[in-house]
Amino acid sequence: MSFLSEIAVYAGRIRQFKREDWVVYLMWVGLMLGLVFSTGGFLLFGHSHGVTYPTEAWLVPVGAAIFTVSIAFDTIGHRTIYKEAIVKDGEGLVHHITIFHGIGSCVLLCAAYAHRSVFWVPAMVLTVLSFVYSLIDEYFHWRRYVMGNTDRVEAWSHTGILTGHLIMMIAWWTYFFQGYPGVAETVAYF
Repeated sequence: MSFLSEIAVYAGRIRQFKREDWVVYLMWVGLMLGLVFSTGGFLLFGHSHGVTYPTEAWLVPVGAAIFTVSIAFDTIGHRTIYKEAIVKDGEGLVHHITIFHGIGSCVLLCAAYAHRSVFWVPAMVLTVLSFVYSLIDEYFHWRRYVMGNTDRVEAWSHTGILTGHLIMMIAWWTYFFQGYPGVAETVAYF
């Protein structure tokens, strides 16, 4: 089967969703779309008023978009064909811990704009932990793949997840250490 056919089969599993699956899927993907549109929208708003930002600032919503597209696929498998394995092996708990650290790191990086000395260290800790738990999650996925219990779409979606997450967070931290240039100018237009 071609990879495009595998993608179609994988995406087609969304038809197996029950109400709870749709709620979880829409909340998770919607949350991440909110991050894409809020960070990208903020930059576009500032840009429309003549504010310039470093490239790293623009890479935050780009990384978030890559992450979002990837989880949109990955979550289909998590809510269907891999649902039992995720619950049985403790992978679901790893997902929740990773999400907690990931969301927390983004919130604290935003809070660090106004209160740098208070929030940057906790934000860094949560960022590092989000990557540690992402790698633990990868162990579960690659173990399934090696054992023949997963497919290439799942493997590639995780490549996209890690790529998007790394682009977003490394760019965000770089932008933070630059002092968030352009943010004050943009906020002044609100």
